[in-house]
Amino acid sequence: MRKWIVRSLVAAALIAVAGGVLWWRTGPVAVEVASPRIGPAVEAVYASGTVEPTVMMPIAPKLSGRLVQMLVDESASVTKGQKLAVFDNEEMAQSVREWEARVRFSQSQYDRAAELFGRGVGTGVARDSARNDLETAKASLARVRKQMSEMALTAPETGTIIRRDGEVGQVFPAGEALFWMSCCAPLRVSVEVDEEDIPRVKPGQQALIRSEAFPGKVLDGKVSEITPKGDPVARSFRVRIGLPEDTPLLIGMTADTNIVTATRQNALLLPAGSVNDGKAWVVRGDKLAQIPVTTGASGADWVEVTKGLTRKDKVVVNPADTLREGRRVTITVPGTKKSGP
Repeated sequence: MRKWIVRSLVAAALIAVAGGVLWWRTGPVAVEVASPRIGPAVEAVYASGTVEPTVMMPIAPKLSGRLVQMLVDESASVTKGQKLAVFDNEEMAQSVREWEARVRFSQSQYDRAAELFGRGVGTGVARDSARNDLETAKASLARVRKQMSEMALTAPETGTIIRRDGEVGQVFPAGEALFWMSCCAPLRVSVEVDEEDIPRVKPGQQALIRSEAFPGKVLDGKVSEITPKGDPVARSFRVRIGLPEDTPLLIGMTADTNIVTATRQNALLLPAGSVNDGKAWVVRGDKLAQIPVTTGASGADWVEVTKGLTRKDKVVVNPADTLREGRRVTITVPGTKKSGP
């Protein structure tokens, strides 16, 4: 009798387990669903880069010399021709005085030779030689005067000094930049775009710009230039994005950009994660069905569906891997679905 009771209890337990497994496999599963909504879909190409001047030019002495005056500093706004710095010009001034004296002497020699030639007691050769000496001295004087003027650096255009190197007393070699200035146009962002995406990028396209310096703020820009030659090592092309004059971005800041390549205003949108491997789970009646779909643009929170769904479809949000075709479901309020099947 006791053995019979034990066997009955074991059989009952097995039946209960089997029933639980059967219920787990065939019973309704709770899912969250969403219907596609109509909204704008934006296709964009992502790239990161750096803010830089549209025109940036170095200002360097043409002759080596010791810096004796620094007249402007970084961030200074300057006008074309404004004096920026002065180098020691005493040696050059001595050269100017020397050639001024030579010009005076050559002038007197030429005047005397011309007078003698006019009186018939001098030769034309002597007069022409004196004229040549005078012209040579005048040319040399003009040259050293110009060199002396170049001992003072001036702004080549109206703009802003964005960098200054060196201090008073330092000797600068010819050609070494003392100042860097930006001018003539607003700032721009220079980004590197992957070669796979560059065919979609065109001048004039809008660019949405984010910078860590301005969290939560989206700034506007526009594609202005695309370099015709790519980098075969990095497999990218340089794209320059023009900025408005009132941009808060500063030279040297890093920027993340999304270049808008296409916009569709009445697109069919689903929550991100509703489509996996080109398929979506939908609820038909009270059962699951998996259907193929074609997607378009996507964002952090949404994905565009271009084929396979209608606005009336109920699509499972973030479907679990355990879902199976034909399984019955119960629909839960979004945010209340429990984990598990």
